Amino acid sequence: MVTEPRFRDLAASGYRVEVVCKADAYKKGPNWHGVWILRAVSDDGVEKLLVTARTRTSRNDIKIREIKTVTGVISFLQGIGFSHADIPLEEGKRTVHKLSSEEVAARKT
Repeated sequence: MVTEPRFRDLAASGYRVEVVCKADAYKKGPNWHGVWILRAVSDDGVEKLLVTARTRTSRNDIKIREIKTVTGVISFLQGIGFSHADIPLEEGKRTVHKLSSEEVAARKT
């Protein structure tokens, strides 16, 4: 489990970023809502879940970061350096992203 700064570093170092849909997306007005989590996955299958900066709940549990809108997922991926976003809309589905060498280079400037 990692917080956002480490997650960004993992993506830049070659980890794949998986967007996992935890609840079916639905349209409310002009926006799409649902529940998505993100994980960084190494080439040998090691997974690192994105957690909130305040990782402890009142029961001292670790809190996985959940993103509640498509716009939130897009903003997070763009902030890492991705120039595109593929977002699953059905519970249980996932999509995989990997920064290109151009995206990694642009992130460093």
